[in-house]
Amino acid sequence: MANEPQSPVKDPNYDLISILEASLHMVWKMETYARDAEQAGDTELAHWFRAIQENNRKAGEQGKQLLAQRLQNQAG
Repeated sequence: MANEPQSPVKDPNYDLISILEASLHMVWKMETYARDAEQAGDTELAHWFRAIQENNRKAGEQGKQLLAQRLQNQAG
């Protein structure tokens, strides 16, 4: 993503939120892709999409926990 602009905010929490949003968005997208593959009879591809979906779900959960800890530490 060489052409992508740099983060407008130099803040690790902003970066964390950006990746958290992207991970959770991919969970939603992978559901659509997996269903499309299932409807096409491509169980191998559907399985792969579901594996990617689960990885993103885990990353999203970890990101939410990390963000909550960081915000709590900053407030306290």
